[in-house]
Amino acid sequence: MMNTARRPERRTELLAAGAASVTVVLWASAFVSIRSAGAAYSPGALALGRLLAGALTLGLICLVRREGVPPRSAWRGIAVSGVLWFGFYMVALNWGEQEVDAGTAALVVNIGPLLIALLGARFLGDRLPPRLLAGMAVSFAGAVTVGLSMSGGGGSSLLGVVLCLLAAVAYAGGVVAQKPALGRASALQVTTFGCLVGAVMCLPFAGQLVADASDAPVTATLNMVYLGVFPTALAFTTWAYALARTTAGRMGATTYAVPSLVVLMSWLALGEVPGVLTLVGGALCLAGVAVSRSRTGARTAESAPRVEEAEAPR
Repeated sequence: MMNTARRPERRTELLAAGAASVTVVLWASAFVSIRSAGAAYSPGALALGRLLAGALTLGLICLVRREGVPPRSAWRGIAVSGVLWFGFYMVALNWGEQEVDAGTAALVVNIGPLLIALLGARFLGDRLPPRLLAGMAVSFAGAVTVGLSMSGGGGSSLLGVVLCLLAAVAYAGGVVAQKPALGRASALQVTTFGCLVGAVMCLPFAGQLVADASDAPVTATLNMVYLGVFPTALAFTTWAYALARTTAGRMGATTYAVPSLVVLMSWLALGEVPGVLTLVGGALCLAGVAVSRSRTGARTAESAPRVEEAEAPR
């Protein structure tokens, strides 16, 4: 009987893990596309174009699925995550990565998952098991190693460091705000309206977007559209689906797989052969994710996500 009762829970865990994997792969691919689009579009214009493409895609899916407007109780989390994560984060990160080398960006931006774990413990009641903390520490070291190995001796500016730091804080705040909303609305609703809020926030860059689009090569524009359809519309939805079924800290730790995938994709798509130090850093990222998502023999570690689901208001 116990094994039969565990089957639906196991299926949910597998679906959530699959959704998280889709998110990580698509977010990693975004770094390759940003290199092309970012050369032709300014940070604000790129963020707006990406969000408009994402909002249009999500809106069409909502119409097909007949998803309604989220309930009023979900709007606070949707609005906060839309402003912080979909809006401010994208602009700050696009701008910050133009001002600092990859090593500095990796060091600063990758404190985001650590902040998610801490904020989740403070505001959502998430637990911080030793395995999660140890895995995040290993992955953070790997992310910094990858960044430093690929920095190419670039420079850094105080403005760039501050922008990357603000992006990390906005990312963490947006994720923690989004988690309660997922107990009241569907992943598709939360993502769609969060993206719309972010797009509205970026409307002041509309003139810049039009000007940049008139001069940008077709490949850059196509990359911007790709960023909106796949790393935004699809990946943020699969992220929300997985986040609704686990803790914010564990989801944040999962994103540490992104640097290792970026190395692989840059190798395959751009012909950038990774060095030994880069490979070591990528291996550390993956090892840390494996540790952070592993489960102890105790059942208490497994019960945390299920307790959250049971207590989350609907």
